[in-house]
Formats: sequence, C-alpha cells, structure tokens
Amino acid sequence: MPDESIAERVAGQQAGSGSGPGCYSCDREAEFDSLPAWESIAVDDHWRVVHAFGVPLPGWLVLVPRRHVTSIAELTDAEAELLGSWQVRLSRALAVVTGCAKTYVAQFAEREGFAHVHFHLVPRAVDLPEPVRGPRVFGLMDGTSLPAEELDRIALRIRSVLDGVEKGSA
Repeated sequence: MPDESIAERVAGQQAGSGSGPGCYSCDREAEFDSLPAWESIAVDDHWRVVHAFGVPLPGWLVLVPRRHVTSIAELTDAEAELLGSWQVRLSRALAVVTGCAKTYVAQFAEREGFAHVHFHLVPRAVDLPEPVRGPRVFGLMDGTSLPAEELDRIALRIRSVLDGVEKGSA
C-alpha cells in the first residue's frame, strides 16, 4: 500500500489480519514485502524495527515481535535472547544518528489495535525540555507524524549505522 497515508493505515487497522482483529503490527507484517523503509528499518527472524508514527520526534523507534504476542511472558527463549541485544544496538545507532544523551525504553501495548507487544526506543536529546522527560515523553505522541519521506530518510540512516555496528565499526 505505498500510496496509503500513515493516518489511513492507522484508521484501517481495525479491519485486522488473520492474527486477531485490529492488530496493526500483524497487519503490517502481512504486508512486509511492500513496507516502506521506515516500517522495516531492520529485521531478523523474530523482530522488526520501525520508526514510530504519530509523534514529531525523529528517531523514535519501535521494536516489534514478528509474530503475534500480547505479553512479554509469551516471548520465546529465542525472542527473549535477542531482545536485549536489539535494544542496545538500536540505542547505539540512535546515539550516532540523533546525538541523543540516552535512550528511553518502554513497553505498554495497551491502546486498542496495538495490544501486540512492542518496545518504544525513544532518543532523549540533551536539550529535551524537562516537562517531556521520562515517561512524560509520551505526551509528544499527539498524532503529528513526520513526513513519510523524512521517516524513510531517518530509517535508512539508522539502517546504515546498524550495518556498521553489526560489522564492529561503531
């Protein structure tokens, strides 16, 4: 669905795929071969990295299991083993790409249509205002997305850095 806007994808997620009604992550996974760069920054057999939408903060990433999971306790041992290394690698890539001071990591999966486990990796800029630091950073999720072209540009830069990290150069 390359012509579909981000807002249209979210609105259409209620239709669902075969993995449960209205699962945005499963619906996107079913379209994997046609996803834009920002929805497939990096993948392995168990995880997919995407750039968040509905937030104007460049580099806000989401780490999503590639199968339908609604509780961390449901992760397989293989998924769990890779989770930590993904979080560290992505945090390192975000430091290079965004210059962030640190990375926040959070998992809730409470919003309707988004109960699929997913981990937010949020780059915390040095100059991020105090009122939106820590868990209050989710106040930035106001539905305002960066343009798809900007999301793709950031995604490709992160992918490039991850390729270097995987080869031991960063």
